[in-house]
Amino acid sequence: MTATPERLDRLIAALDPEEAGDIGEPIKDAVRAVPRHLFIPPVGLVVEEGEPYLIDREADPGTWWDTVYSRSIIVTQLDDGATELSELRGDSTSSASAPSTVADLLNHLRPEPGHRVLEVGTGTGYTAALLSHLVGDQGEVTSIEVDPQVAERAAKNLAASGTHARLLIGDGALGCPDGEPYDRVHVTCGIRTIPYAWVKQTRPGGVIVLPWHPGYGTSHALRLEVRDTGTAVGRVVGYAGYMMMRSQRLRPGEDPPPGEGRRHYRTALDPRALDRLGAGADLAIGALTGLRSHTTEGADEDGEYVRTWVYDPDDVRSWAVATWRPGSVDHGVQQVGDRPVWDEVVQAYARWVSWGEPHWRRYGLTVAPEGQSIWLDTPGRVLSST
Repeated sequence: MTATPERLDRLIAALDPEEAGDIGEPIKDAVRAVPRHLFIPPVGLVVEEGEPYLIDREADPGTWWDTVYSRSIIVTQLDDGATELSELRGDSTSSASAPSTVADLLNHLRPEPGHRVLEVGTGTGYTAALLSHLVGDQGEVTSIEVDPQVAERAAKNLAASGTHARLLIGDGALGCPDGEPYDRVHVTCGIRTIPYAWVKQTRPGGVIVLPWHPGYGTSHALRLEVRDTGTAVGRVVGYAGYMMMRSQRLRPGEDPPPGEGRRHYRTALDPRALDRLGAGADLAIGALTGLRSHTTEGADEDGEYVRTWVYDPDDVRSWAVATWRPGSVDHGVQQVGDRPVWDEVVQAYARWVSWGEPHWRRYGLTVAPEGQSIWLDTPGRVLSST
């Protein structure tokens, strides 16, 4: 079997304009030219709605090929390689990203022939191959991968595809100074704090595109343009959910550590509402509080539940959890520590409402040598600085 015209057509169709914007013809041409199957291992893990399952090229080639040339994310590593894919459970730490998300980020990057590109996070090597097709394949693309085993597989994949990108093993947060200045920086892992090294290594007028995960709520596609003042300024341009850069991971447990000042009370505010308000509210709450959140669903002896956790990343003893249960008219809140984190989230939500519930498109970020600032509408209306 191979990448038949029908499969390629299906892959191009998976670049859904409603999700990925108006994908340009150069990117579609690159997707057609670079065989995705060369970058997928014989056994991969698909984690979608329902139960996760394996695709196996030898045992069930039809399903393997159909999945490879679809919109599916295919996980290629669990727990940094400590867990076999056959276990079906674990933290996904490397994958072949959804084609629509890959195309969307490339669309925002707008690479052109002759551009020098720094890619942070080689992964399977697929995006490096697409970039090489777009800008040239004579060393214009430098790609950095932190995991030696992932990098080794990517090198084999790229060699099989005939791609000559420059591959390095190391911490992508440091960039690659000996290849600067870059025209484009393309990041394939979630970033909370944008390393200034990327700005410093990019020429004025150059572009940095990355999956930005400030910590509260969902992740975002962020497009920054580097200015001759030594800063990078840009806006949120969409959604992009990627695995976090290893040096910026934050792993809250299911049950945060015990703390002092524990109090219990009831609230009429449905905690699911804060989790489903949308990216505009997430960005406001995250910027105003600096807190992190995650939501879990499950069941216990009292029945089904949805729990929204909120916590201070700099003080693990300050956290709160609000629990929703079916049929409840009010909901339990447990708050721990000196900082009233749940109250802060509710107050930030109220401020977002008072601003007219601004959409995520109105938020932006400035990255400077001294740190980064989140703003609303214009760089002068700063919500927070770190």
